[in-house]
Amino acid sequence: MIHGNLTGVAPHARKLLERIYRRRVPLDSIATPELIRSLCEASIACQRQVGALVHRSGAVDSVIVGTSTGLMLPDIGRLRAAQGRFRALRLVHTHLFGEPLTRDDLVDLTRLRLDLVCAVLVNPEGEPTALTWAYNMPTREGDAPAKVDGSGAPGGSNGKASAPAARSYEVVGPKPYGQPQPHFGQLITSLEEEFARRAQTREVHRERAMLIHVGDKKPGGMNRAKSSLSELASLAETAGVSVADRVIQLRDHIDPKLVLGRGKLDEVVTRAIDLDVEVLIFDRELSPSQSHGIAASTDLRVLDRSQLILDIFAQHAATRDGKLQVELAQLKYRLPFLSQTDDALSRLTGGIGGRGPG
Repeated sequence: MIHGNLTGVAPHARKLLERIYRRRVPLDSIATPELIRSLCEASIACQRQVGALVHRSGAVDSVIVGTSTGLMLPDIGRLRAAQGRFRALRLVHTHLFGEPLTRDDLVDLTRLRLDLVCAVLVNPEGEPTALTWAYNMPTREGDAPAKVDGSGAPGGSNGKASAPAARSYEVVGPKPYGQPQPHFGQLITSLEEEFARRAQTREVHRERAMLIHVGDKKPGGMNRAKSSLSELASLAETAGVSVADRVIQLRDHIDPKLVLGRGKLDEVVTRAIDLDVEVLIFDRELSPSQSHGIAASTDLRVLDRSQLILDIFAQHAATRDGKLQVELAQLKYRLPFLSQTDDALSRLTGGIGGRGPG
């Protein structure tokens, strides 16, 4: 089955797309010359980006057709085999205009926990000219970005970084086509071992949150926004959350589905990746449809001010009656959210905003 944008694709191009499924990619390379050649041929025939999701077994799991500048991946689910494990899928796809990895590529890599994302830069004649790839990195606040050498072994300094949080992915290239690739199997194995080791040895850490205020453009709106966010930051600290960043957007009208504008939300996702943010806290009350829409677009947990305050009450409730009252208030507040379907419901439980009073 070919996924994606097949409108107007000629029969000859469809055959080229179907042939990609015949390719096999061993663990010693990111992509074989045969797979790269097949992707380039199909991409030129379609005049669109063409990608393959390759399983670690070497088989091509999915073939995707995008637009001339982007690719929309099919739904591959969110579950992984175990803590520290990646998806066991890597994305190899074409770029038709010599552009490096895009923000969408890096968002897919990080949100979906893909093994690796690789872009093949293709010239107008259909020849590959360069490769660039990126992979996830096991970094936390205060860590220096881990480096991986050509053999895939983690290395680098354990010193403190000057930035608030290290970037959670590493980009390599573009490198001229034909240069040796790292051993893919060794690279991923070493990274997963490092993720698992840090998960086992890491002390209990405070969740990292990004605070978001969306207000109107009336006079004094920015001052009100800053004051309100300062109050929200104090609430977050009381709830045991580490505030990684604050975002303010002043709009003429609140987006009925996403609150923020689509472009701003994309910026938030990219910033959340860079800062290793786990939860978005909005400085307003969100409707169930808004909470669902934002969570589906970001793959991050989404809370509003009311949920944060209820979480604080839950942590500090001491008497039996007090705990029951807080639990009842939480259940009443969450009830409308349960009408939302799909696996986004998993983001409503666990961690900040999902804790009961005990």
